[in-house]
Amino acid sequence: MTRRFAVIDTETNWNNQVMSIGVLIARCRNFERTDSRYYILPKEEKVGGMYSKSMRSTTHEILTGHRVEVIDDLKSVLDSNGVDDLFAYNASFDKNHLPELSDYSWHDIMKVAAYRQHNPSIPNHLPCCKTGRLKRGYGVEPILQMLGVEDYCESHNAIADARDELIIMRKLGYEIDFYPEI
Repeated sequence: MTRRFAVIDTETNWNNQVMSIGVLIARCRNFERTDSRYYILPKEEKVGGMYSKSMRSTTHEILTGHRVEVIDDLKSVLDSNGVDDLFAYNASFDKNHLPELSDYSWHDIMKVAAYRQHNPSIPNHLPCCKTGRLKRGYGVEPILQMLGVEDYCESHNAIADARDELIIMRKLGYEIDFYPEI
């Protein structure tokens, strides 16, 4: 089987609980999507959150269930696709909210995209720390705009955000092994 990885994004409610999970599985050699899942956890959704209104704004199939069921299904999808590596923008946030997935190798897209030495699209006039990381404006939306996706506005819908994070990886052009493990 062709080596694959997953890009994962979560949205949390006012109680800092995961209320949605978006996952795209892609081939390592060309970053083409091969599978995907979008989960909404109804109990956690009822609490509401900053991005609740965008959760159901999708053409993607929505799968619902209790957290244990969702995580079991997600692990099954990852394992059936041979996925060992999970990628996320600010991966420590998603990893901390999904401790059930701690057996997978987590990698941070932001640790590449937000650094001048790795992202040649960062304009020279923008201030950076001594490490090369942008001092501000290094979220998904401004990074995608720097990478040439003009008029982009982040939706804060987990499946759409996972897609956008995969686009960042594709546009940066690095192999998956370049992204640091957290």
